[in-house]
Amino acid sequence: MSHHLDSPIARQDVRLDITDLYVFRGETGTVFVINVCHSIAGDIPVPGYHPEGMYEFKVDTNGDVVEDLTYRFVFGERDEQGSQTWVLRRITGAAATDPFAPGEVVAEGVTGETVTGAGGLRVWTGKAGDPFWIEPDVLHAVGHAFQDGTTVDLGDWTEARAANLFAGHTVYSIVLEVPDAELGAGRVGVWAVSTLATDAGGWRSINRVGLPMIHPLFTQYNEDLGDRLNAGVPADDYATYGDLVGKEIAGVVAAYGTAEDPQAYGEKLAHRFFPNVLPYTVGTPASFGFAEWNGRALTDNAPDVMFSTAANTPIRLGIGRESVTSKPTAGFPYVPPVA
Repeated sequence: MSHHLDSPIARQDVRLDITDLYVFRGETGTVFVINVCHSIAGDIPVPGYHPEGMYEFKVDTNGDVVEDLTYRFVFGERDEQGSQTWVLRRITGAAATDPFAPGEVVAEGVTGETVTGAGGLRVWTGKAGDPFWIEPDVLHAVGHAFQDGTTVDLGDWTEARAANLFAGHTVYSIVLEVPDAELGAGRVGVWAVSTLATDAGGWRSINRVGLPMIHPLFTQYNEDLGDRLNAGVPADDYATYGDLVGKEIAGVVAAYGTAEDPQAYGEKLAHRFFPNVLPYTVGTPASFGFAEWNGRALTDNAPDVMFSTAANTPIRLGIGRESVTSKPTAGFPYVPPVA
């Protein structure tokens, strides 16, 4: 999984469980996508988006790992047809970090409908196919390796047995396309956050997503770490988790013998993983690959890239985008239709 059901708190209400974050060049501007409420969780009493939650895209435009721009979605209750109203606010400057900042309402609509706004802004929300793929045997073996400091033990598994755990499953997507001018020129850092209103009048962070595959690598068998990663802010990531993650990487790399100094490799890679933010150069094609991390397209093979990079040796799922039953659309809203 990328971030599907990635921690105990996220599993309490899958409407707030962000399974994936994508950032890529669209038809008219930059596209942000998050998916929530995955069908692999089973029957959901009230699917869709949580009416007491907030879903936010965070954008750092100056490299200090603090958001300068927040796009905030809130949703209403489901009606008898399963539709939900939504409101999108744009919050800039110092207020972008404030969950109570009112911001500016830039779009309103209903799930399942495309809404346009000023400057070419476009929004679509609704049920979609899950574009992500994962091989469960490889997934779990990788999690054990990084927890135990060993090589990835796949037993008698071969690629001929590879299957996509998420084939045929659905998510609820939030798709936002904004004019590039809103983001400025050059490199930005992007992450997404879901939060839930508390009885005391505050907001509790439920899920936080930047780079893909961080949780499958390091928190499958350390669920407390999963909850803590979801609760923090990117600027604190390395100081809080860098040493732990660096040591786990070093353990696997030492087991493979693929680096002369596994500790140095682990430390260097922990600096690359943290802060947990997805980098993207505005106006360029997205590519999440071995050469660079520049946004993330819906068809990028994030598992092979992240697993192999962390282990410093090739790790393959044996499947790719061909295993996804619903394909992304050529035009807006980009996400795959429900199969």
